[in-house]
Amino acid sequence: MSELNESRRAVLRAVCDTVVPSIDHDPDPTGLWMRSATDVGADQGAEQVIAQMPDEVRGGMMELLDGLEQQGFTRLSQRSREQVLRNVAMLGPEAAAGVSGLIAMTLFITYGAPDPETGVNPNWEIFGYPGPAAVPPSEPKAITPLVPSGDELTLEADVCIVGSGAGGGVIAGTLAEQGLKVCVVEAAGYFNEADFNQYELWAYENMYWRGGPNPTADFNVTVYAGAGLGGGTVINWTNCLRTRPWVREQWANEHGLEGVDGPDYDRHLDAIFERLSVNDRCSDLNGPHEHMQEGADALGWSFQTILRNADADRYDPASAAYMGFGDQSGSKLSTQKTFLKDAFDAGADILVRCFVERVLVENGRAAGVEGTWTDPETGRAARVTVRAPQVVVACGALESPALLLRSQIGGPAVGNYLRLHPCTALFGIYAEDQKAWWGPPQAGLVDEYAAVEDGYGFLIETTQYGPSLIGSALPLTTAARHKELMEKVRYGATFIGLLRDHGHGRVDIDAAGQSVPYYSLDDELDVRNTHRAIAAQARLHAAAGAREIHPMAAGAPSWREGEDLDVAIERWQRIPLAAGGFRLFCAHQMGTCRMGQDAATSVAGPWGELHDTKGVWIGDASAFPTSSGTNPMISIMALARRTAEAIASEHKPATAPPLQAARS
Repeated sequence: MSELNESRRAVLRAVCDTVVPSIDHDPDPTGLWMRSATDVGADQGAEQVIAQMPDEVRGGMMELLDGLEQQGFTRLSQRSREQVLRNVAMLGPEAAAGVSGLIAMTLFITYGAPDPETGVNPNWEIFGYPGPAAVPPSEPKAITPLVPSGDELTLEADVCIVGSGAGGGVIAGTLAEQGLKVCVVEAAGYFNEADFNQYELWAYENMYWRGGPNPTADFNVTVYAGAGLGGGTVINWTNCLRTRPWVREQWANEHGLEGVDGPDYDRHLDAIFERLSVNDRCSDLNGPHEHMQEGADALGWSFQTILRNADADRYDPASAAYMGFGDQSGSKLSTQKTFLKDAFDAGADILVRCFVERVLVENGRAAGVEGTWTDPETGRAARVTVRAPQVVVACGALESPALLLRSQIGGPAVGNYLRLHPCTALFGIYAEDQKAWWGPPQAGLVDEYAAVEDGYGFLIETTQYGPSLIGSALPLTTAARHKELMEKVRYGATFIGLLRDHGHGRVDIDAAGQSVPYYSLDDELDVRNTHRAIAAQARLHAAAGAREIHPMAAGAPSWREGEDLDVAIERWQRIPLAAGGFRLFCAHQMGTCRMGQDAATSVAGPWGELHDTKGVWIGDASAFPTSSGTNPMISIMALARRTAEAIASEHKPATAPPLQAARS
C-alpha cells in the first residue's frame, strides 16, 4: 500500500515538526522561533506533494514513514528524533535520499507557502521579504496556440520544432521569417505577465521542469530547468554572456564546428544581441552585488556588470527581483516575446501541452513527430501527428536525449556528455539588511578565474532571493541552528561558484521512457576548480566585510569574523562534493546530444544534423560539444541561428494541409 494512512500522517507531522519545531526563545519578535512547520500547514502541503509523486517514489516514501513509525518516532524527544533522522540517512543512498527529501520538502513549504487567506507567509516578516509586490497586470497573450478540436490532429509543415526555449524559439522565428512553414510543439504550458503572481511555489509548479528543484538520480546535484512556452528564457535571470574565445576555439578546432571561432559566428551573436535589445541600463546592484563588487575591488579581482536582455522602457527593479517566477513588468525579452512572436506573426503553428513521444523516421530520414496533447483543466487528450521532412529536437539537454532514445535514433553518444555547470554556494552574513529581494538576481559577476586552468575555471555569481530556496538550501545540522540562520536571512548574501565542468554525466530513460539524469563531480580538474571556487567565494565574502560565512554543505563548520579563514577553507575543501556533502546546484544543462565530427562521440554533425538520420537536427544546449563556462542562453541562441541557416539550405516545401484545429 503506497497511500498515507493515519499512522503515516502522524509520522509525517512529527517529521515536519522535528525539522521546524516550536522553540522557546527570547527574543522572538515575529514568532519565528515559536512557529512550527505544522503551524503553517507544512504537513498538509507535504501530503499534496507526496500524492503527486510517481508510484515508485511514493512507495519508497511510505516505507520510510513506516520505518520511522516502527522506531516510535512520534513518541521520541526532539533531540532523539533529530538523531533518528541522521541515523536513518546513514543506512544507504535510498534512505539518505528519502530523509533529505522529507527535510527539504518541509523547509521548502514552511518558508515559502503563503497563507491561503492572507497571501503572506508569517515567516517572511523577519526575513525582510515582502512577498508579491503587485498583482498581475491584464496583459493579453500575444500568441494563440492551436487547440485540437477532436481526439486527433494532423498537421504538415516544412519544419517541426520540438521545444520552444532559447534554441527552439530562435530556429522557429528565423525559419518562419524566411518563408518556411513552421510548427512548434511545446510540452508545457503558456504563461505570460497576466499569470505571473510573484509566488515562488506557484512558479516552480507551473514553469519549471517536473515542478521545481529535482535531484539527479544519484542525488548528487539539484537541477533547475525551465518548462513552458519560451522555455528557460521565461524564468532565467537574463545574464547575456557571449561565448568565450577559448571555448569557441575548442569547439572549432577539437570538434569541427566550422566558423565558430571567427566572424561568421560573431554575426550570429550580434544578431541575437540586437533582437533581444541586450544592454547595461537595467543592471541595478542590490546588497549582494554591492558586496561582491567591494570584495572584488579589495582583492584586485575582475568584476563585470552584467548585460541583460531587458526592455529599458518597461524595466522595474522591484519587479525584476521576482524574475525567476516570471517578469510581471514585461521587460524581460524572452523568446516568447521575441523569436516565437516573430514565428507566430509569420504564420507558424504553435502547440502547447503536447508531449512528443517519438520522432517519425521513414527510409532513414525525418518524417515528423507523434505526441499527445492534454488539457490539464479538463483532462481531455488528443493524439497529434506533425508530418515534416525536417525535425528540430530542442527540448533541452534533459529531454532531447530522452526523445532520441525513445525514437531509437542518434547513435551511441545519445545522452552522454551531460554538463551541468555544478555550483557550490556560500552564504555570507553582513551587518546590514541586504535588500536582496530588490533588483535583478544577477547584475554583476566576478570572472577572475573563468579560465584558471586549460580553459576551465569558474565564475562567481549571485542568485535570486526566495524564502523556499534559501530555507531548503541552508544546511540542517540541528533544528535550532537552522532557525538561528533563518533569523539572519535578511542580512545574508549568497555567492555561487559556477564551474565550467570538464567531466560529465549522462541521461538515460526509465521503463516509461522518461528522462533520468546522472552526474558525479569526480573529474580531477573539476574537483580542483571547485575547491578553488570554494576558497574564492570565501575570500570574496571576507574581503567584503562578512561577519559570518556558512557553506551550504551538510554538517559543515561555519566561519566567524576573527577566526582563521584559511583553516575554515581547508576544512570546507575536505567536504565531499556529492550527496551528503556540499550541496551542488545547477541551472544549466548541456551536451547530451552534442555536435562534432565523430559519430562515436557525438550525436550530430558540426551544423546540428544527426549523423545517423537525415533531416533531424539538434537545436538547444544539448548540442554543445563541451560546457560553455558561462550562462548559456546567448551561446544556445547563436548556435541555433547557425543551425537554422543550415536547415534553410536543406529546405523542401511541404504541401499545404487542411488544419484540423482552431485558434482559440
